[in-house]
Amino acid sequence: MEIDLLTNYPKTRRDVKDRGAAKTPQDRALARQFGKDFFDGDRRHGYGGYNYNPRFWQPVIPAFQKHFGLTATSSVLDVGCGKGFMLHDLRQIIPGITVKGLDISEYAIAHAMDDVKENLVVGNAIKLPFKDKSYDVIISINTIHNLDRAECAKSLQEIERVSRGKSFITVDAYRNDQEREAMEAWNLTAKTMMHVDEWKKFFSEVGYTGDYYWFIP
Repeated sequence: MEIDLLTNYPKTRRDVKDRGAAKTPQDRALARQFGKDFFDGDRRHGYGGYNYNPRFWQPVIPAFQKHFGLTATSSVLDVGCGKGFMLHDLRQIIPGITVKGLDISEYAIAHAMDDVKENLVVGNAIKLPFKDKSYDVIISINTIHNLDRAECAKSLQEIERVSRGKSFITVDAYRNDQEREAMEAWNLTAKTMMHVDEWKKFFSEVGYTGDYYWFIP
């Protein structure tokens, strides 16, 4: 179902117009390599320094915990885990929980937090290297939209295959022309951006049955 499980994630002020004017095709091409430039390079290419701060994910974890009934015996896979910040906070708040992370970025995995690094793997969301129904819950935040439409469909089907019926994703979306213009200006890495109604139809077509919400700048 449509549900905002990130309601407690700190909101940042975004200057969408200036960002859109400043970004070039070269900036976007460099960002889509998901290497050092994207995570820890110039702000034009991505995060401009991707560092752990407990104020981001720690307020969110209780919402995941309540919604999915997470306990010490649960297992969670983060598709697009970056440096493992969310998984670190999951382990801090729910001691004993089993966590696994996957990211396409070798750089991010190499520079992940020490306490979760051994639980992270480099991989692609279109072919998850896990057996059917391996994890109780799969979470993927602002990741699968970085694939083209056909690959995005495959990634959703892989999430369905590997999960035991529970998942949550967020994707770039818009509800009107104004939001579409803002999304196109803001976007740095996404290849698939759709109206929320198009996303819902797409989920149904590819067989995705998990929870979802939108990133709208």
